[in-house]
Amino acid sequence: MPKVGMEPLRRSSLVAATIEEIGRAGSLDVTVSQIARRAGVSSALAHHYFGSKDQIFLAAMRHILRLYADQVRDALATASSPLQRVEAIITASFAADNFAPATITAWLNFYVQARNSRDAARLLAIYQRRLGSNLLAGLRPLLGADAPRVADGLAALIDGLYIRQALSPMPPEPQEACALALSYLTASLKDAE
Repeated sequence: MPKVGMEPLRRSSLVAATIEEIGRAGSLDVTVSQIARRAGVSSALAHHYFGSKDQIFLAAMRHILRLYADQVRDALATASSPLQRVEAIITASFAADNFAPATITAWLNFYVQARNSRDAARLLAIYQRRLGSNLLAGLRPLLGADAPRVADGLAALIDGLYIRQALSPMPPEPQEACALALSYLTASLKDAE
């Protein structure tokens, strides 16, 4: 007889194990058995909850995106000006939890997966639209008609720093990545003066 209330805990454990295994392997070249073993459940149970490795990976990315959205929302709640709003988004993008090695590796694989999976492409498009609209909301009062160009540049820089870090043998330096994105923002604001 199944234990009541265990499904959410096991699902959460499988999602965390998926992120850890992808981080360990550096790619999606992991099996459901490896993920299940790390989560402490059977591979049959993992298949029962998610159906396939692709679905487990999508659940892991939804989890990563949810945590990121929560951090952005919390950061925006303390922003009292358009500039602080944009800085809050950048800072949340490179918070230690978001810019952790396993999470960075999952992001790199997510970008690749989005080229071949309609579900991953849709999830990536949602993330990109939200990031763009959040950046635009802060940049419009500061830059007017130039806001979309700078928002696109910041979004590309944020994603690019994740890709660059995923390919680097060095450990992540969230403060340096954040400082680089903030310097792009500062330079863009000066150019607009």
